[in-house]
Amino acid sequence: MTGKYESPLSSRYASDYMLKLFSSDTRYRTWRRLWVSLAKAEKQLGLPINDAQIKELEDNVNNIDYECVRKREAEVRHDVMAHVYAYGAAAPDAAGIIHLGATSCYVTDNADIVIYRDALKYIRNELLKVIANLADFAEKYKSLPTLGYTHYQPAQLVTVGKRAALWMQDFVSDLEEIDFILENFKFLGCRGTTGTEASFLELFDGDTAKIDKMNEMIAADFGFNKKFSVCGQTYPRKLDSRILSTLSAIAQSAYRMANDIRLLQHDRQVEEPFEKNQIGSSAMAYKRNPMRSERICSLSRYIISDVTNAAMTASTQWLERTLDDSANRRISMPEGFLCTDAVLRLCQNVTDGLHVNEKIIEKTVKEYLPFIATENLMMEAVKKGGNRQSIHEIIRTCSMKATEEMKNGGACDLLKYLAEEQEFGLSKEEMEQLLKPSLYIGRCEEQVENYLNEIKHLITDIDRTTAQITL
Repeated sequence: MTGKYESPLSSRYASDYMLKLFSSDTRYRTWRRLWVSLAKAEKQLGLPINDAQIKELEDNVNNIDYECVRKREAEVRHDVMAHVYAYGAAAPDAAGIIHLGATSCYVTDNADIVIYRDALKYIRNELLKVIANLADFAEKYKSLPTLGYTHYQPAQLVTVGKRAALWMQDFVSDLEEIDFILENFKFLGCRGTTGTEASFLELFDGDTAKIDKMNEMIAADFGFNKKFSVCGQTYPRKLDSRILSTLSAIAQSAYRMANDIRLLQHDRQVEEPFEKNQIGSSAMAYKRNPMRSERICSLSRYIISDVTNAAMTASTQWLERTLDDSANRRISMPEGFLCTDAVLRLCQNVTDGLHVNEKIIEKTVKEYLPFIATENLMMEAVKKGGNRQSIHEIIRTCSMKATEEMKNGGACDLLKYLAEEQEFGLSKEEMEQLLKPSLYIGRCEEQVENYLNEIKHLITDIDRTTAQITL
C-alpha cells in the first residue's frame, strides 16, 4: 500500500510480463539499444565511429542512472536529451556519437513499435489459450442438447458445445486480425526531423544507398523486415488505431461470451469457477455471483471505449508532426494492452473451469421440448390422415392453453391437451416417442467437429497454463 494512486491494472489485473514490458525501464533500455544499433550501422557504413565506442555503448545499455536523468530533464525539459546526457555520462568516450543524425522520434517511436509488437505477440498466445480451452469444452459437450434462445426467448435446441463454438469462432476471428497486423508490422527507422532523411544525406555525402542500408540494418536488429515507405517525423498513427481496434475486437468477443455465461448462470445451466472459500456477497451468504464474467464485461467496456483515443489522435495529426498525440498515447496504448491482458487472463480462468449443470439443462429441455417438437408432431399427424391446416390450428390453441398453465405455475401439459383432440390422431405415448432431444439438434455435433478440425492447427503446441488471477 502506498500513499499515491496506483492503476488497478497494475495492482490487480495485468500480468507481470505485460507490466514489465510497458515499464519505463524497458522503454529506456530499448532507447539505448536503438542508439547502439544506429551507431553500429553508421560505423559499418563508413562514419568515424570506432569499435571501442560501440563496445562502451553496449556495455552500458542497462546502466541507467535515473537520478541523473531526472536532474537533467528538470534543467532542459526534454526527456530524450536528458537520456542522451545520462548515456554519455556512462559512456564518455562514445558521448559524441550518441544519437548522431537522429531526432527524438527515432528512439521514442521505434521503441513503441518494438514494445507494441512484442505485446501483440504475447496477447496472441494468451488468446490462443482461451481458444484451446473453448475447443476442449466444445468437444466435450458437442452433443449435449440445450435450449437455444433468440431474443432471450426459448427457441429450437442447440448443443452446449455448439454454443461454445460460436464464442470460439469470434476469438479465432480476433486471432486472424492479430496475425494480419503482425505480418504487416512496419518499423519507422531513422528518418530525420520531418521524415526527409536530410541529416543523413549530409552525413553520407548524398549516398542514398547507404541511408537505405542503414535503415535496413537497424530494422533487422529488432526483427523487422518491413519499414514505412514514407513518414513525417513520427510513424503514422494509423498503426495505433489499427492495434487498439484489434484489442477492442478481442474485448467484444470476451464481453459476448462472458455476458452469455452470466445469463446462463442466472438460469443455473452453467457456472463459472467458484473457489471453496469464496464469498459471493457480504450480506447474502448463499450467493454465487458470476463475478469473473462480470469483471470481463466491465474491463472489456474500457477497451472498447479506449479505441476512440487512437482514432481521434490519428485523425488530428497536423502535417509532419504535432505533439498533442504524446500524452494521450502514453496512457491509451499501454492501458489498452494491459486491460486486454487482464481480460484474456480472466477468460482463461473462466473457460478452464466452466461447470455445466447437466440435470438443470435436461430439465429445461424437457420442459420446452413439446413445443419444439410441434412441427414434427404435425407432420406425423398429417401422415396419419390429418388435415395440415386443422392440425396446425389444434397445435396453436393447445399451445396457448399449455403456456397459460405454465405461466400460472403449472407443468407443461401440451401433449395431454393434444391427445385429447380426437382429430389430432396421436396418443400421448406415440407423441412421447418423438420427444428425444437428439432429434432436434440438427447438425450441431457435426458442425462442432468440422470447426474443431478446421482450427486444430492453431492449438496443437501452445502452452495451456491457465492464468492465476486475483479475486
